[in-house]
Amino acid sequence: MQITTQADKLKSSIICVSYKNWQQWLTLSILIVMLTVADKAIAADTPPFNFESSDKIHVIKTIPQTPAKGAAEYFTGNVEVSRLFPAGDSLQMSGGYVTFEAAARTAWHTHPQGQMLIITAGKGRVQQWQGAVIEVKQGDVVWFPAEVKHWHGAAPDSSMTHIALANIVDGKSVQWMEKVTDQQYNE
Repeated sequence: MQITTQADKLKSSIICVSYKNWQQWLTLSILIVMLTVADKAIAADTPPFNFESSDKIHVIKTIPQTPAKGAAEYFTGNVEVSRLFPAGDSLQMSGGYVTFEAAARTAWHTHPQGQMLIITAGKGRVQQWQGAVIEVKQGDVVWFPAEVKHWHGAAPDSSMTHIALANIVDGKSVQWMEKVTDQQYNE
């Protein structure tokens, strides 16, 4: 299949990918980037796809959708979230297009099978529990391993937009925790 062949060629260019599932993540990451070029998200009533049902290409058509404001219990500052695609029978994954205004950020959280971020605009920060704050910028790809407590958000002086991908396990893709303090954010 041509997509897999392209993923094989690109394998060495993205270093923050799970060794166990790198082809799935890379293939889906490329698909998601292509789908979001026009800053769109699919409608909530788009039917799920069974990606393993055939050897044919599947295209999820996008239509404009108003982003939702990030819930105050999970985010600090102004954040907009757009769902990119629905989970299907064989695609147990969530995808979001998330924009953080300057200094906005998530609460601490984990993902049962990890999370990949593709930074599409601006500058941001990421941190795992008891680790150093790491600066990220447009073009960076970030991998958070399974069950690693972390947060991510915009830099103090810049907005940041990313595509977030995480597998769904038992109906959940994230476990939210306490908010990131200003002291933690500014470390």
